[in-house]
Amino acid sequence: MAVLEIAKLGEPILHEKARPVAKVTKKTKALIDDMIETMRAASGLGLAAPQVRIPERLFVYQVGEGPPEALINPVVLEAEGEELGIEGCLSIPKLQGEVLRAKRVVVTGLDRSGKSVKITAEELLARVFQHEIDHLDGVLFIDRSDRSTWHWLTDEDEGGRPKRSRRVRE
Repeated sequence: MAVLEIAKLGEPILHEKARPVAKVTKKTKALIDDMIETMRAASGLGLAAPQVRIPERLFVYQVGEGPPEALINPVVLEAEGEELGIEGCLSIPKLQGEVLRAKRVVVTGLDRSGKSVKITAEELLARVFQHEIDHLDGVLFIDRSDRSTWHWLTDEDEGGRPKRSRRVRE
């Protein structure tokens, strides 16, 4: 496994729509392993393939104590509720801003073995899914965030990780 370089704001690939993964191969699985290693090294909750300059529709994520997972060719089937929360991005280090997202989503796609999955995600996991799927569509959190909510973290902040304050809209 290798730690890959993460694309930064200004690189065109971050604003391009990724292509579907035609088939889950050994190369796909190796990419997933490298992306998980990269996400962990950067202390991220998720990482989309375009962020490592691969224009394919897949992302990895790890929220909570469970093992890291991958989702390939994700599609949001349902979205409900709204929640305003603070987000950051590994491609825009130390910048955070508030983004309105669905509180609950149902997503389908393929897991790392190519098996079809359907996942119901709520709260933080739902936010991570929406953030990463946006990356696959060439959308960054700053494209969805009111600039007046942006703030830069300092080196003294908690490892550069997004603060988890939430405001809920009903």
